[in-house]
Amino acid sequence: MTRDPAITHKIMSSIKSKNTEPECLLRKALWEKGLRYRVNYKKLPGKPDIVFTKARIAIFCDGDFWHGHNWALRGIPSLEDELATYSHFWREKILRNIDRDNRNNQLLRAAGWTVLRFWESDIRKDTDRCALLVQERYNLKMCQRKVDSVMSKKHQE
Repeated sequence: MTRDPAITHKIMSSIKSKNTEPECLLRKALWEKGLRYRVNYKKLPGKPDIVFTKARIAIFCDGDFWHGHNWALRGIPSLEDELATYSHFWREKILRNIDRDNRNNQLLRAAGWTVLRFWESDIRKDTDRCALLVQERYNLKMCQRKVDSVMSKKHQE
């Protein structure tokens, strides 16, 4: 028995793209660690969910279904096997999302940004671990920034 496409459309169009529960969980954990960030930063490719501008870190909280991770959660051997069960529309939509994610990663990295991507299921399972990974990368980048600043001043002397 197949579901009426109008019902599917209504369900899928009601899913939020900003301020999702996983994003809010991660943001709250980062805030509690004293980290301050920008949200849905429109100046960068892909409009990252969380951005640390000084450290040049862009973070995405990717939905398992929308970004092609559902197969791993459901115990299916591969993305291809998962997508084989989807309609043409959803298969193509998810593949386009994955391609867009890869392009945005490349653009950001080429511009000197560090890109961190977290699956919604990983955030839900262990928010603290995800926040700790961000904090470690943030601290590393800020230390490197200080070293670069000192080295630059020495070269100017």
